[in-house]
Amino acid sequence: MAVNTADARLEEKWRDILSVHARTMCEIDRVLHPHGLGASDFEVLDILASEAPGEGDQCRVQNLAGRVHLSQSALSRLIGRLEKDGLVERSVCAEDRRGVYVALTGKGRGLHTEVLPLQREVLARLLGGRGAARGSSEG
Repeated sequence: MAVNTADARLEEKWRDILSVHARTMCEIDRVLHPHGLGASDFEVLDILASEAPGEGDQCRVQNLAGRVHLSQSALSRLIGRLEKDGLVERSVCAEDRRGVYVALTGKGRGLHTEVLPLQREVLARLLGGRGAARGSSEG
């Protein structure tokens, strides 16, 4: 019986994690939608802004793939959309023609800077501090 109880607790904890993730992603989608971005779009822009902080800095797509929760093909389509919108540019690695780099454009950096406070506010509200996740149990 103890195994079943432990399993039930793990299952409940897992479902809680999924629920928090889903609520957070939906809320980020909602606040970023007026800016033409979704949560996954922002995540790629945010990683690029931190991995390649300087103008013209690049990041290998392979490095992005390890940090975002998208399949390789979904990430490739997302980067294609961001490129079409003028937010990123892709280039092929000169040394290894299989390698692809991606970099934020000036427009992409500007949009990231504009919407970063919106995304962080959602994270703070839903995940941070005493009142967010635990407020109802702390009274």
